[in-house]
Amino acid sequence: MALLTFDVTRHPRRAYRSMALLLAGLLIFPFLAQQFGNSWVRIIDMALLYIMLALGLNIVVGFAGLLDLGYIAFFAVGAYLTGLLASPQFAALLESVVAQYPALGNALVKLMGPEIVENGIHLSVWLIVPLAAAVAGLFGALLGAPTLKLRGDYLAIVTLGFGEIIRIFMNNLNDPINFTNGPQGINLIDPIRIFGVSLAGEPGSGAMVKLGALAIPSVNAYYFLFLFLCIVIVFITSRLQHSRLGRAWVAIREDEIAAKAMGINTRNVKLLAFSMGASFGGVAGAMFASFQGFVSPESFSLTESIAVLAMVVLGGIGHIPGVIMGGVLLAALPEVLRHVVEPAQIMLFGKVLIEAEVLRQLLYGLAMVLIMLNRPAGLWPSPKHEDRPDAAETNKPGAFPA
Repeated sequence: MALLTFDVTRHPRRAYRSMALLLAGLLIFPFLAQQFGNSWVRIIDMALLYIMLALGLNIVVGFAGLLDLGYIAFFAVGAYLTGLLASPQFAALLESVVAQYPALGNALVKLMGPEIVENGIHLSVWLIVPLAAAVAGLFGALLGAPTLKLRGDYLAIVTLGFGEIIRIFMNNLNDPINFTNGPQGINLIDPIRIFGVSLAGEPGSGAMVKLGALAIPSVNAYYFLFLFLCIVIVFITSRLQHSRLGRAWVAIREDEIAAKAMGINTRNVKLLAFSMGASFGGVAGAMFASFQGFVSPESFSLTESIAVLAMVVLGGIGHIPGVIMGGVLLAALPEVLRHVVEPAQIMLFGKVLIEAEVLRQLLYGLAMVLIMLNRPAGLWPSPKHEDRPDAAETNKPGAFPA
């Protein structure tokens, strides 16, 4: 990793140069990738969503040392909130309320008006995003509150149960009141609009977004939006990591008893870790729902939680560039293998011996095993000085005591 460094404190020139080169490459990437088909850009779009999730989970697992196996639940909360408030689903909800509780339902119908009753609510996604972050943060606090005295395996089991509870709720909250449309999921979710321009493209445009005389594919437009959000989340998490709160999280991760003895309010600090991490999951969920136009419970299984946790651990636990690398590799690698394994077999053996779906999962799992055997600290581990600040850093005004 000598070619790129992001240590602004020790090597500011190299760090800013690395950031500028990386940003230039990221801005050019979709125009190069689309030469081979829009599917490659879409793969990276999904990878950027997973990076948002991994950065949020890194606050809980990497900074605070709290093992969370139910993180995908906050992703689901943001996605389903978007589905409810930006699709015809709210009309189905009102209809079920009228059927079950006529007095309450009729009152809501009069209050909402005929248009919402027929077509549902279609709020702007930019109103939904802060709401999704707030609601997911609230769910994070609700998860954190009863688990404050749990550690390690016990905390993992409780958070795993929480994630499964949310998924089962989403799968069954269609009767007697239809909140989530059950296993069928919610479709016809509104695409994201920026200054009146739909990132999904207007009807009849062939999924092309027109910006004056310029027209770009929809997947490229979403790519730039997700890239911008990832940069914002990286900035926020980086500032958190080097703040007093970030130092408190590291102190709890290293030795909770010692942190409490030094005067850190471990209860509040843990709750903040759960809430802040969950809020990023809610934002990613809102983006996912608008990007896909459809959400269903299958997208929020335990496997997804484990995949996001693997991104944090394999990339470099607690290290933001490492987490981003892990997110890109583990989100994009299975899809890249889908396109590669069959042509490679034909080139080598003249025929397909093993189906792509089977072989790509085998190679994906094998890659994870080999990485952990050879790089147990992750592909890009956190430098020691981030956890153990030197004298120059600890003597700065307002720095957290070592």
